[in-house]
Amino acid sequence: MAKKLHITNNIRKLRFSANEMTQQQLADKVGASRQTIIAIEAGKYAPSLELAFKIADAFDVHIGDVFDYEGRAGGK
Repeated sequence: MAKKLHITNNIRKLRFSANEMTQQQLADKVGASRQTIIAIEAGKYAPSLELAFKIADAFDVHIGDVFDYEGRAGGK
């Protein structure tokens, strides 16, 4: 049985570094609902790969600067 990965993110930190972007502003930028952004930010929902890339693009950073997971070599 495969071990479930624990995905972490830096969305809250990135939002505040981006002129205190709100969850709604991020949701509008990436075409998602505010509830989806809340769930991702809280670690309760893992985004699709497409949405993960859109979130990284919204902050103009590499996807690895937004998301990480336990068990990755060199990861947390």
